[in-house]
Amino acid sequence: MFVVATAGHVDHGKSTLVRALTGMEPDRWAEERRRGMTIDLGFAWTHLPSGRTVAFVDVPGHERFVPNMLAGVGPAPAALVVVAADEGWMPQSAEHLAALDALGVAYGLLVVTRSDLADPGPALARGRAEVAATSLGGVEAVAVSAVTGAGLPGLRAALDRLADRLPAPDAGPPVRLWVDRAFTVRGAGTVVTGTLGGGRLRVGDEVELAGSGERVRVRGLHRLGSPRPEVAAVARVAVNLRGVPRDRLRRGDALLTPDGFGRTALVDVRVVGDPVADLPATLTLHVGSAAVAVRVRPLGGDTCRLRLARPLPLRLGDRALLRDPGRHHVAGGVTVLDVSPPPLTRRGAAADRAALLATLDGCPDLAGELRRRGLARATDLRRAGVPVAGQPVTGDWLADPDHWRELGDRLAVEVDRYARDHPLEPGAPVEALRRRLDLPDRHLVEALVRPPLRLAQGRISTVGADALPEPVARAVARLRAAYADQPFRAPEADRLREFGLGPREIGAAVRAGALLRLADAVVLLPGVPERAAAVLAGLPQPFTLSAARQALGTTRRVAVPLLELLDRRGVTRRLPGDAREVVAG
Repeated sequence: MFVVATAGHVDHGKSTLVRALTGMEPDRWAEERRRGMTIDLGFAWTHLPSGRTVAFVDVPGHERFVPNMLAGVGPAPAALVVVAADEGWMPQSAEHLAALDALGVAYGLLVVTRSDLADPGPALARGRAEVAATSLGGVEAVAVSAVTGAGLPGLRAALDRLADRLPAPDAGPPVRLWVDRAFTVRGAGTVVTGTLGGGRLRVGDEVELAGSGERVRVRGLHRLGSPRPEVAAVARVAVNLRGVPRDRLRRGDALLTPDGFGRTALVDVRVVGDPVADLPATLTLHVGSAAVAVRVRPLGGDTCRLRLARPLPLRLGDRALLRDPGRHHVAGGVTVLDVSPPPLTRRGAAADRAALLATLDGCPDLAGELRRRGLARATDLRRAGVPVAGQPVTGDWLADPDHWRELGDRLAVEVDRYARDHPLEPGAPVEALRRRLDLPDRHLVEALVRPPLRLAQGRISTVGADALPEPVARAVARLRAAYADQPFRAPEADRLREFGLGPREIGAAVRAGALLRLADAVVLLPGVPERAAAVLAGLPQPFTLSAARQALGTTRRVAVPLLELLDRRGVTRRLPGDAREVVAG
């Protein structure tokens, strides 16, 4: 199947043409049939001489229903530009063609209807000239009469040739089905319809509602009025959703592959059409079947930032159009350049941003995105439509190689700076370094650690940087000299301060192995436990705490934690009755 949308002025015979080609009635609402004009979208299909199936999205031509027209044209890959021979080129012909051009529709046909009422030559000539100046370029043109049937076989053949030129659909990408209708079927529940432009849907699939993020199951699929177990792009499809009330869905919503798309309310775009500086502050953005009010902030000559009234599932390179509904005017076509743009808060940020956007073309490029962002999550890039390859630096994070090397250099500088500012600490805390490097995740800091840096207990230091600062080394030396002949005595806090050993200095000395902390207020010289074990081994076994204290010539304040340390090390073993014995080595 391939899908074609009609376009053209009101009452130029679009619906009559679709009816003549398909034998189906595209105007499905009673009000449309009563008034003889298309108000909402209609759908019909037929088989071509080649056996292919073509589905038509029949759109309204009246200027009041241009938003409905855009909802049908937006997802369609090709268009029939319809002009009546007896009226020729008209205002809505121009606006519809401007919309197709803005959306970048590149495939289509020019069809001049009512050739039985007037010479089609002038309408063909004017239509060819108008269409050739747009994204459609030089298209095949056919004159027909839906009443007499003249030209219809030629139109069917032209549709076959159009199908030959269309690019092959890609069933691989994630699904983004823009909803153009939502209704309830008795006994089935909520049904939505849309044009499946890419990917594949299967009964039982889980899909995500773009408006709410809610995940629901596909209960059933219909294509060309018949149930199908699966539908692949490109196709008109009706999707029966399980357990979703009708009022939770509307035109402009979308069914998404779970985690396949992000939703954004802020995008940077390139505009082709009216000068950006002349755009009104508020316009309507039409993308897919959605129509959303946006506020416009000009940036460069053809770039601007759009703030959407509600988030949409947009990707890099998406095509959309800006329309001024008050003037019934298509302001321009939009190419999405960035779906997660940075804030513009500092002086000169807007000018710098405009210069950067001038280099972008909307084509997803992993290396380019990483070069601009420095760091990005692979999940976020995939949701933005960027193909992801290569190994993350940590977790889900990808990094530009040059930026990653620069971060590593900066980390070493910050570790050295922290060591100078905090000489008694065992290294810089990872969280402090994360803030200094302005990184979003502490795991990135840890992943940057390379020799001679080392990571231990949540801090990063340089190998060899644990040497004691000179003042602390002198204080420890004085302590060692004063207690050389009484190693099992622990100086009180006042005595330690006399040596120049406050809590921070003691902590640094303990971390460096220059002192041994037995308890909060008990500090000894290193090697004391081994010397104590030798003394205790010379006592009659087993021995009591009191005997150990007397043999070591120390106080209970020291003896209790020292023996507990020896117990933990397996040097001594505690026995019933508070006795101990030295474990034979």
